Amino acid sequence: MTPVEIARGIWRIADTCAVYLIIDPDKPSGERDAIAIDFGSGRALDHLAELGIRSLTDVLMTHHHRDQGQGLPRAVAIGARIHVPPVEVELFEQVELMWEGRQLDNDYNLRQDRFSLLESVPVHATVPEYRALVFEAATLRVLPAPGHTIGSVAYLLERDGERIAFTGDLIYAPGKVWSLAATQWSYRFNEGPAMTVLSCILLEREKPSMLAPSHGDVIRDAQAALARLADAMQDYVDRRSAEPCNLADLLDHPFVTLAPHLLLNRTSMSSSYVLLSDTGEALVVDYGYDMSTGIAPGQERAARRPWLASLAALRRDHGVTKITVALPTHYHDDHVAGMPLLRDVEGTQLWVPENVAPTMANPWREDLPCQWYDPIVADRVLALDAPFRWNEYEFTAHALPGHTLYAVAYSLVVDGITVAFTGDQTERLDDPDSHRDITNYQYRNLFRLGDYTRSAALFQRIAPGLIASGHWDPRWTDAAYFDSLVQLGQETDAVHRGLLPLDDISIGPDGQTARIVPYRAQARCGETLNFAVRVRNPLPAEAAVRLSVVVPPDWQSSEHEFVTRLASGDDVTIEFSVVAATPGRRQRMAVDVTIGELLLGQHAEALVDVVAVDADAAAPTAGAARTDRPDEDGPATPTAQQRASPRRSR
Repeated sequence: MTPVEIARGIWRIADTCAVYLIIDPDKPSGERDAIAIDFGSGRALDHLAELGIRSLTDVLMTHHHRDQGQGLPRAVAIGARIHVPPVEVELFEQVELMWEGRQLDNDYNLRQDRFSLLESVPVHATVPEYRALVFEAATLRVLPAPGHTIGSVAYLLERDGERIAFTGDLIYAPGKVWSLAATQWSYRFNEGPAMTVLSCILLEREKPSMLAPSHGDVIRDAQAALARLADAMQDYVDRRSAEPCNLADLLDHPFVTLAPHLLLNRTSMSSSYVLLSDTGEALVVDYGYDMSTGIAPGQERAARRPWLASLAALRRDHGVTKITVALPTHYHDDHVAGMPLLRDVEGTQLWVPENVAPTMANPWREDLPCQWYDPIVADRVLALDAPFRWNEYEFTAHALPGHTLYAVAYSLVVDGITVAFTGDQTERLDDPDSHRDITNYQYRNLFRLGDYTRSAALFQRIAPGLIASGHWDPRWTDAAYFDSLVQLGQETDAVHRGLLPLDDISIGPDGQTARIVPYRAQARCGETLNFAVRVRNPLPAEAAVRLSVVVPPDWQSSEHEFVTRLASGDDVTIEFSVVAATPGRRQRMAVDVTIGELLLGQHAEALVDVVAVDADAAAPTAGAARTDRPDEDGPATPTAQQRASPRRSR
């Protein structure tokens, strides 16, 4: 079909999806380079000469579906650079991992990851959401546009007095979507349709004059079309919801005022709090999934959407000029996922307590749940129990083990109230008048006996008038409540002492007396990797400890066996190295543990991705499992690569 010029220097080409070629229209024919929004099967390449286009330099994808990009190998073959949404990067550059691991039996995940590419393509960069993407042909602004997929983006282009939005599959026509099935991310909830409502409202507020969708005709009355779809999808959500929710109201009024200078974000997946300064600046405590409509099934990156949807209301209603600092209470993704985006877009500094910073900086070091996919490196590491200042406020970070070993409570005075931000330490019972909570321990988070009694003692000492927790309503406290926390800690310990054989074998609630670090690693074939195993004697008396290293066939270990003696309760850390000999993903190694007469077997394991080496290039071959392996010790300050990767723009 003949290309159609929808605006000066912008052609629409019919393919498996509509592909948009953009040039600098003021350049002479034959000297123009083009960029493409989406790529379809690659038919756009067949029209370059007739349009006077010298070359296609870049392809910008709105989302990962095959109809958008099944022809991308053709673009790669001519040297075009591929730019993709940051949430969906693995579905372009490592899609084989999705196909190999995708659940097929008894599957309740309805997201259309099955509509991904069949084979990976090399990715030049991820697109910088909320920021400008500059090319010779045009400058575009990138906006999150979840709905059709979790990671979808839209592109805004200003040209000749028009504001053109390239919307992917967010909208098909006024009040219509290309696919309702694509918006159904989970078996019975409404995350995708609700996100479509929010994306339409947010895009409408950008005041586009034209919409260029991937399916359907170009839409000239853009704002009315988006408003009509937002209304229709809101009705759809309400019909499928037990409790209808006004999504526009959430977007306009996301914050609840707890005190004149303290706000609660009621829309975030875990509670995020905003501290207002008289300077006009703001500080956030925890920042995971802002303006969340729910968590879709799956744990891969493409199932998780950080964005900054509530910030406009923060500026409009509370006079915030800039979010200068973000503080995490702990490392779990629902508390930190949005922090890298906040830093990239807002220039926010991440201040991380010293007991949390190593885990955030190196998520591969230990076997812990709920970690973010990439290293998040602190701009400033905070000492525990040492006051620190932000503008007019003085904080203290206190160790708060229990929910997870690597967590803190922050205490400070706000508007005359002593406030403690406590993350997910306890769950509040449904009765708001009850002084009782329940302990929120998870064994893989390294819960230990005594953690909750220690935290109860902390709360008695700092005596916060307001406890601001991660997933439950803030609680106004009194002395009786602190006494109930002491009782809660004692009861928690008593339950575990009653169920575990701690007098005979004091391994502890987490079930481990030995751990290998790093838990995950990556190496080239023939590369040496360094590990350490930490082992504790759980027996009531001194005992001999024997550790045997178990590695895959053909691998080499610097040590095969360690023998030492440990007093009861003592621990030791022993270092060793291995040489990875054969390529493969998640190859297993272990340490066989014997303590006295206690045979624990292969008690601790670690996983290694080994990448084959191209003999000519002396580099990993395509399809490596990870290209941004964190430093083993987790640096306290960001490296240039971690802060501004040339491949990933986000």
